[in-house]
Amino acid sequence: MNERTKKQVTKANFLLHGGDYNPDQWLDYPDILAEDLTLMKLANTNTYSIGIFAWSALEPEEDTYTFEWMDKIIEDIHQNGGNIILATPSGARPAWMSEKYPEVLRVNENRQKQLQGARHNHCFSSKVYREKTQKMNQKLAERYGDHPALIMWHISNEYGGECHCNLCQEAFREWLKKEYNGDLKALNDAWWGPFWSHTFTSWSQIQSPSPIGEDAVHGLNLDWRRFVTDQTIDFYENEIVPMRKLTPEIPITTNFMADTTDLIPFQSLDYSKFAKHVDVISWDAYPAWHNDWESTAELASKVAFIDDLYRSLKQQPFILLESTPSGVNWHPVNKTKRPGMHLLSSMQMLAHGSDSIMYFQWRKSRGSSEKFHGAVVDHDRSPENRVFKDVSDVGAILKKLDNVVGSTRSAEVAFLYDWESNWALDHAQGFGLETKRYPQTIQKQYHSFWERDIPVDVITKEQDFSAYKLLVVPMLYLMSEETINQLKSFVSNGGILVSGYMTGLVDEHDLAYLGGWPEQLQEIFGMKPLETDTLYPTDKNEIQYKGENYLLKEYATIIEVEDATVIGTYQEDFYAHTPAITKHAYGKGEAYYIGGRLEHSFYEDFYGQIIEELNLKPKLFIQHDKGVSVQTRQTEEEDITFVMNFSEKEQKISLTETVNDHLNGTSLSGEVTLEPYGFKVLSKKIK
Repeated sequence: MNERTKKQVTKANFLLHGGDYNPDQWLDYPDILAEDLTLMKLANTNTYSIGIFAWSALEPEEDTYTFEWMDKIIEDIHQNGGNIILATPSGARPAWMSEKYPEVLRVNENRQKQLQGARHNHCFSSKVYREKTQKMNQKLAERYGDHPALIMWHISNEYGGECHCNLCQEAFREWLKKEYNGDLKALNDAWWGPFWSHTFTSWSQIQSPSPIGEDAVHGLNLDWRRFVTDQTIDFYENEIVPMRKLTPEIPITTNFMADTTDLIPFQSLDYSKFAKHVDVISWDAYPAWHNDWESTAELASKVAFIDDLYRSLKQQPFILLESTPSGVNWHPVNKTKRPGMHLLSSMQMLAHGSDSIMYFQWRKSRGSSEKFHGAVVDHDRSPENRVFKDVSDVGAILKKLDNVVGSTRSAEVAFLYDWESNWALDHAQGFGLETKRYPQTIQKQYHSFWERDIPVDVITKEQDFSAYKLLVVPMLYLMSEETINQLKSFVSNGGILVSGYMTGLVDEHDLAYLGGWPEQLQEIFGMKPLETDTLYPTDKNEIQYKGENYLLKEYATIIEVEDATVIGTYQEDFYAHTPAITKHAYGKGEAYYIGGRLEHSFYEDFYGQIIEELNLKPKLFIQHDKGVSVQTRQTEEEDITFVMNFSEKEQKISLTETVNDHLNGTSLSGEVTLEPYGFKVLSKKIK
């Protein structure tokens, strides 16, 4: 993407700062509610998400509504100078509903009906639940849609999970009938029905995957995942009917997530589909800073990857809807942020395209599971503790950065990420069951660009490839003919494509391509993969590339070259001295194939050469050592560059031109020192 067009995604022309506020937990404590208004000012916050889990406070009994408390909260915040992101409460329904309408309860994959409790425990197919949520949302839109404090709708909360009840089984069958045009033979063909005598002779025989039934038919598993995404989106669309009708000018979002164990994109839903149905992408970021298994810079690169993915889904700024100013309560070890990290991690979000810094939560809950989750206001209720002051400092800086709102980030490099391919690869009963790690593999290669400050978009297969000079497509296991044609067009028109092992092995139904690797891929790459060797953890090989040897672990592809140029060879095993890396001119472009999983130093050198050949450069070139990240947002008038030290040591950077220190208005040039977790925000006017 190469634009400077301003794309304002909220009604506000300033950076949002605040978070999830749960006054419904404190209705018996008027002094607390009054205190909150004072603390909001002191914390330099301006926006609050309310009503997220407030259904029982809004409708304590069926058709008995108590909106008066919310009326007062919204008006008090408005008079205090604040703004409201109003949530729909469907993420956790009241107990009276489960008791009277048990069909709203989910059934798990073992066909066990769940009890009332927790949250996100509802059936997306339930007609009753759809009617109840839409009725509640209608009342919210009617009552608050015209309130001047309302700047956005927050639909439900962190959609996820699945239901296997009879209603969902029937909905799944109807979805399949639509997908396969009512042709049961087409479904059996796509699912390879004769395997283990799994041919269906009636739609009614089809059940969702289950460990007590069938979970090894890969076409079934893949279509179930697609159905769950579509059914979740359909439920969301039912929720927003009143909002679209009554408040068409108010933008709508729902908070996307990341899988936090290894900080990869959330896997249960295909967000590339969901993105088309929201006005603004928002996500909840909870990286485990200061952990003992990776460096701060490595973790920062993973956060950046997800930021770039969620920003690229709509090619516009996103919203950080939840984060923590300190620690969380659900990591295996809940370590709090060290001094400086909250401010630094907030700057990183802005640098990669966020128009907000929002928190879960405003005030710590007094009881239940989140009473020790990080918050702006702790149990001591003091504005003098370290965390509160950190939040206040962030708010003060955000006020100086309002001009980045709506600004873009242009990129000439894209990585392709695909949820469906990851689902299929996860179900594949082969290779290394613990080492496939598709998202992590992409993030490792992305790191080579992050280290060099090269802007990157992370796109999906539905998006336009033509805007980029370089497209990196690692491990795209599932590849339809449509995607192959897109890649073919990209390269033939002058693009540089990089791919490699375990790519293009199955079609969109998770069926292996007959005859081996598709002919069109062979045409693009000038070679074909013959065999994938999966290595044990203690195994290793080496690839020689440009006179240097690089360590290979876990995967190696045995390659037959047609007319590609061999630029790397294996050094060990029965395929020693055979092709490992190839380069092929196709049309006006080139395609590289990397046959094995290699150490990071290889990707540094390999992508470093491509970056040089394509003359890819950061928006502001700054000399620095590893651990420093430089990212730029482009407004219509200036480039605003964030220089961030993701290391525990002091770093020296060298500015190659005179720029403005955006936060204090002074000029900077030459050598500048960044403290551990320190940063600078630099600006440069567009000539």
